[in-house]
This record gives sequence, C-alpha cells and structure tokens, in this order.
Amino acid sequence: MKKNMYKLLQVVLFLALFSFSQCKKAVQTETAPVTTVAIKNKTLITDAAPGAGGGVMMQAFYWNTTAGSWWGTINSKIASWDAAGISAIWLPPATKGQSGGSSMGYDPYDYFDFGTYNQMGSVTTRFGNLTDLNTLITNAHSHNIQVYADMVLNHCSGGTLEANPYTGTNTYTKFTPLSGKFNRSASDFHPNNIHASDEGSFGGFPDLCHAQANVSNWIYNASYSMSRYYKNTMHYDGWRFDYVKGFGAWVVQNYVNSAGGFAVAENWDGNAANLQNWVNAAGGTSSAFDFACFYAMHSAFDSNDLTHLNDDMLLKRNASKAVTFVSNHDTDIIGNKLSAYAYIMTHEGYPCVFYSDYETWLDKNKMNNLIWIHRTLAGGTTTNLWSASDQYIDRRNGYGAAPGVIVYFNGTANWQQQWVTSNWANKQIKEYTGASGWIQTVAADGRVLIQAPPYSYSIWSITGY
Repeated sequence: MKKNMYKLLQVVLFLALFSFSQCKKAVQTETAPVTTVAIKNKTLITDAAPGAGGGVMMQAFYWNTTAGSWWGTINSKIASWDAAGISAIWLPPATKGQSGGSSMGYDPYDYFDFGTYNQMGSVTTRFGNLTDLNTLITNAHSHNIQVYADMVLNHCSGGTLEANPYTGTNTYTKFTPLSGKFNRSASDFHPNNIHASDEGSFGGFPDLCHAQANVSNWIYNASYSMSRYYKNTMHYDGWRFDYVKGFGAWVVQNYVNSAGGFAVAENWDGNAANLQNWVNAAGGTSSAFDFACFYAMHSAFDSNDLTHLNDDMLLKRNASKAVTFVSNHDTDIIGNKLSAYAYIMTHEGYPCVFYSDYETWLDKNKMNNLIWIHRTLAGGTTTNLWSASDQYIDRRNGYGAAPGVIVYFNGTANWQQQWVTSNWANKQIKEYTGASGWIQTVAADGRVLIQAPPYSYSIWSITGY
C-alpha cells in the first residue's frame, strides 16, 4: 500500500510540474523507472589546486575599482576564494600609468613602478603600493592560487614632447621613468626607421614597435627584461596579454618562451577560426579568451534562443587553449547570466569568473556550486542530447576522476522535462544544483528522465559526490 501511494504521489508531482505539450520530440512513449528522494548538501573544495574537472580563474577587478587599497581588498578575499575553489587570479595592470593614482593601468608609463616612485602625480598606483602587492602575491601562493599579470604591450602613455624625425613634428614619445628602466624615444614607436606601422594602434597612444631591439630587449630578450623581472622578482605565475590585435603573435610567443607560465590573450574576435589561427600563430604558447563562446551565449541567453549554443567556439576547436567567460571589465551578458556561468562551468575550457558577478551581482552560493561542479564532476568530451530554441541539453562524457554531467537549459517560463540517454546504466543520478532536489534511477539502456526549472538550468551526475 505504501509503495502504491508513493507511485501515486510521484505521478501527481509529475503532472503538476511538467507539460508534455512542450516536448518537441516523440520521447513521451519511452518508459523507465524513476525514484524521487531528497538531495543532500555538499561540502565545498578547500584546496585551490585544480580538481578533476580543471581550474577556475577569477578576474580580480572591475573597471574603476575603489582607488587606494585594492590590493588589500583582494588579499582579504584569498582564503574564501580558495575555499570556493578558485585556482588562479588575474590582477589588473599593476604598474604606474599616465593617470597616476587614478589609472586602471591600461595607459602604461613605467613598467617597473609598482607604487614606489613619485611620478605621474602619485607614489602609489590606483591599487596600492609595492609592499601591498607583494603581500597579496605571497598570500595567494600560500593558498596554492596562481597570480596572472595583465600585460599592456601595444602602447604607452605619458611621454613628454620631443622632436620626431620620422614625423617631422613634435610627439609625446620621450619616456624617462623614475625606475630608470625601459627608457623610450621616437624610434621605439611607429613610425620609425624600420616600418610605419604594425598590426594595429590603439586610442592614439604612442604605438610600440616590437621589432626595435630596445623594445624587445626590455620586454623579453635581455636578462633585465620585464618577462624575467615579473617572473623572478615579482613572482607572477602567468600572463594576460591586452589587445593582441595590435602586435604580432610572435611577441607573445617570445615573451612566454622567456618567462614561462600560463598565458591568455585578449583577441577580441567572435570568429572561432580567427581565434584558433591566432593561437597557432603564437606557436601554441598562449590560450585566448573565447569571444566566440561569449557571443554565442549572448545570443542564447540574452536573446533567448538556445540553439546558438551550437555555434562555433574556440572551446569546440581547441578546448585546451580556450578561456571562457561571461563578463569582464569591457563587456557583459545581462540576461540569464547564471545560466551562462552554468554553461562555461559544465563545458570544456578554462572558465574565468568576473569579480563583480561573484562578489556583488549574483548569488554566491550558486556560483560556488557551479565552481564545485566544474572542478569535481565536469570532464571529458561533450555530446549534444537536445537542441531547440527553448531547451538545450548537453552531456559531458567524463574523464579520469570526473564522472561527467548532463546539463539541461530551460528557456521557458515553465518547468520542462526530457528523456535523455546517459552513460550511467543502472545507476542513480542526482541533480547537483538543488533545482529539483531529486535523485533518478537510470534504466539499463542508459535512459533517464530529467527536469529543469523555468529560465534556468539543472545539472545531473551520478550520486556519491
């Protein structure tokens, strides 16, 4: 009697939550046993070393961060980010820019002034001083979290006027920073005696010529170069290269060959083939931010057409070189942002979390849940199980210690359900976000019924994690 009442309750819940009229394929006639029990809470990872599913990066700033003590703010977050599973942090450009204490670092003047010299109107940078930065990096390393430097190598700003023989005018190309390192003059910029221009300039700033020996020596070639100083003295672990459309990929390749460490480039291009071509041109030394994935998610979640998740992406061409993201200091997905994070945390690539999303705008518990899922469960190749404008289901097939997941995106105002084929015959699976609180039993042929809440997602994997 108790068993029959249990089945009746199950049917009532099934009919209350789901509408078969929304199903787009004839799967309604399939049958499989379904068992419903409560989901239990999980314990977050407390070791920042990447788990079976890989690491997670934090972009540790936003545009116009609070001036004066940002390094201290980030330092205070390290322990909690470690507990949540963050394995690396990307810091803003840390050296003195033309705007001094108000600079976000993208107008570089002195590449060796980390808040030590009184120039450009201040001693400290917008983010703090050298001691504060060293404390932050040391603390991050004590928590096994890597630190990536933001490298702005396309242009400089803040030089004084000098006579420029290549233009016949006076230009702001005389750089004599107080650090005494990397003095520059007109011949180090375009135009010069080598060529008039390179791949691109930015914002009218003096455009560095990487073909000049003085420039290449100070950036990566010589024993006193930035690459060696940032690695050996500052103890950065990796590099984010700003605006790589402005100079040849060989510059990044030479820098990484000199310094080692992880590298990712900002090649702002929504064409996945172009991103792959850039990675190839850099000799495979650097990853690239997956703007193709970003624009596909923008169409899927901001325009509510989930079929765009089928679009070409760098992660589908070369997952090991794709850094995926939902927002950064330049651009944003403003619609179903948590679903976008669910996508990058359940798919191939190296996901990057935006500081403001994590600390201010989104539910931190849900973000931590997705980070845990990425590190613990999401591994292996991807198989698409369902693709429609209002529903999208992918299966990660598992690899090594990561069992894989099934992720279900729902683009409607109602609960939806589908029968799908899993890799877990005769196993129990559960929904790991708490969206449904259900555990399902998979049939012998791998089929299982899963559900997803309105305008949201559910993520399923085998029990025991």
